[in-house]
Amino acid sequence: MKPVKVGLLGLGTVGGGTAVVLQRNAEEIARRVGRSIIVDHIATLDLGRVDELGLNPSIRATQQASDVVNDPEIDIVIELIGGYSPAKELVLEAIENGKHVVTANKALIAMHGTEIFAKAQEKGVIVAFEAAVAGGIPIIKAMREGLAGNQIEWLAGIINGTGNFILTEMRDKGRAFDDVLAEAQALGYAEADPTFDVEGIDAAHKLSILSSLAYGIPLQFEKTYTEGISKITAEDVENASELGYRIKHLGIARRTDRGIEQRVHPTMIPEKQLIANVDGVMNAVLVQGDAVGPTLYYGAGAGDEPTASAVVADIVDVARALTSEPDNRVPHLAFQSEAIADIAILDISEIETAFYLRICVQDQSGVLADMTKILADNGINIEAITQKDVNQNQVNIIILTHVVREGNMNQAITSLEQLEAVTGEVSRIRVESLS
Repeated sequence: MKPVKVGLLGLGTVGGGTAVVLQRNAEEIARRVGRSIIVDHIATLDLGRVDELGLNPSIRATQQASDVVNDPEIDIVIELIGGYSPAKELVLEAIENGKHVVTANKALIAMHGTEIFAKAQEKGVIVAFEAAVAGGIPIIKAMREGLAGNQIEWLAGIINGTGNFILTEMRDKGRAFDDVLAEAQALGYAEADPTFDVEGIDAAHKLSILSSLAYGIPLQFEKTYTEGISKITAEDVENASELGYRIKHLGIARRTDRGIEQRVHPTMIPEKQLIANVDGVMNAVLVQGDAVGPTLYYGAGAGDEPTASAVVADIVDVARALTSEPDNRVPHLAFQSEAIADIAILDISEIETAFYLRICVQDQSGVLADMTKILADNGINIEAITQKDVNQNQVNIIILTHVVREGNMNQAITSLEQLEAVTGEVSRIRVESLS
């Protein structure tokens, strides 16, 4: 059987890792597929990268991505450029040319996946995107296939390694956010502009994909509630530890009777939970199915060869499916396209969770009574309360609440901040038991 010829767009960290893994493990991959897979055409601005990586000198290299997309010899186009454009245009052009596509581009899938999948279905080709979420962890395959017999009740994921590294360092070494962020940038974990990582945008891209796979709903990145970790202080991390919790930047999706929760924010979770002990740049996704119960997927969320592992797995899947009819293939978003349901994504004010509050107040009599009355008036019950001195005149009141509707908490915080004795903004972190 003739080999499957692959065209690679981008030879950066992931692209280089993918080419190296395909070449190094060529014999093993061929045994799994039943035919060989070869990189035949590469588009890269740095043509010297081919020699630098020790790739086969017979590989054709070009600086024009369109040359690869329009190459009639290429069966599968691997898009590893990243970003929205020109990635979107190149992927759509490849599909129009009848080529299968593999991508690691979470932003592209989250924002334009609906259009891309519709075009792929029209043309009878596959778009595979395992590496778009959680790097080397095969979470997409698990959701689409391994858990296909389950109703997914909820999922929670540490799906951005940069944010997890920062929170781990803050907890283990008592360091400030800005200090650890600077180190993350020096180590190459965070970009010069770290907004996508620390403000949750990267995680929101990934969560919108997981939510669609879990619940058979359209991709709706724009409806994902997104909150970053830049306001988390070393004191919050220490307080959480004293209460038996750890702070993680989680993406959470949950089915409720009223709609789908789809949210990214700092979250306090019990330290005994396995996912609470995922540290550094590692990723993990916890999925609760009605039949299987809780399942945890853990591994490297980034890096050249970990991500290449997922890209190559997609290439293998596509190569195996080349001879199958489009209607018999695994659907792009796990559910048949005609069965995608437009279930409402809940506004963050409608979700229900427990809360950690840190409130700086003037140390004077009656203030605690005023605060507890405001919470009670808004239907908020207190689980734990403690006080820590800030200076001679101020104290921090730390409150852990029972589960309450977020809208009620918003009203309570507004009222708390209007108290004369309260100094500055009330800090809050949502608390999830994940059980």
